[in-house]
Amino acid sequence: MDAATSDIRAVEFTPSSDGDSPILPKLLNQIPEGEEIGTVTADGAYDTRRCHAAIIDRQATPIIPIRKNGRPWKEDCPAAITRNETLRATRHYGRAFWKRWTGYHVRSRIEAKMRCLEAFGERIAARDPDRQTAEIQIRIALINRFNALGTAEIVRVA
Repeated sequence: MDAATSDIRAVEFTPSSDGDSPILPKLLNQIPEGEEIGTVTADGAYDTRRCHAAIIDRQATPIIPIRKNGRPWKEDCPAAITRNETLRATRHYGRAFWKRWTGYHVRSRIEAKMRCLEAFGERIAARDPDRQTAEIQIRIALINRFNALGTAEIVRVA
């Protein structure tokens, strides 16, 4: 989700039997290469080497809380170094401070946006994969348009 406009930028639907973290590289690949990604915010389920590496490869900053039982990783790649810095900060300052400091609370806006997407219906009506993709893209375009219409325009008077 684009933090400035709250538009959904990439989406991937998976069956409930699949985990979410293996999908993150595919999501990042949906955003064009030349387009800058500032941060990627995700929950602790995305605290994996694959996710951290995919985020670092796109020159973005991962904002992923370390799992409760998280241990330092062997610092053999930039992703491990970044993740270990997060682990040290979390241990030193505490989880609550780390969340405020990094802006992790923005993730709740993303979760609210996904609930809006689910308001169109949790199930996909189409059976054909191409039509399913089109159905999801239409839902996202509608939500992004609703969001644009509902965003207040603030003008300074004095």
